[in-house]
Amino acid sequence: MKTPHLLRVEQGAAEYAPLFEAARALDLRIGWLELGEPAPGPVPSSLEAAAGEGALRAVAVGGGRTVVLKPMKGAPVLRDLLREHFRGCALVLVLGECGDVPRLSREGEGYRVASGAVVRAFDAAHFAEALRRPRPFEAESVENPATAASGEAAPAAVP
Repeated sequence: MKTPHLLRVEQGAAEYAPLFEAARALDLRIGWLELGEPAPGPVPSSLEAAAGEGALRAVAVGGGRTVVLKPMKGAPVLRDLLREHFRGCALVLVLGECGDVPRLSREGEGYRVASGAVVRAFDAAHFAEALRRPRPFEAESVENPATAASGEAAPAAVP
């Protein structure tokens, strides 16, 4: 299984709507993962009851969505979450603390990805295109054709 790219976010999904749309136009999938306390809710009482009785998973389907409740023992393991829930995603946006994962933030009409000393700026279309690369957020891995065509310098690493 190919592991999706991970980016940490601090804003709600609405801030990233243009990225979801640009990725969808390229037949790429983006996942959304929320980590933290308290547990997400509300969860249907029937799922809570099934999980309380020992069901491995309790699933409700209807109204165009699926709700899954899986009891956990111990802290979540990111690798397991990605394997179980995000197969086929090119990118997973993570809301919450997840260690040393690059941060995605809104910058005007575009976005910026900060990973250590490397900061990259993208518009939504070039961001989605970059997801096809193995290391899309490293300094030399992506040239934004929009800036190249305009004669502007491409975004570079920020010391």
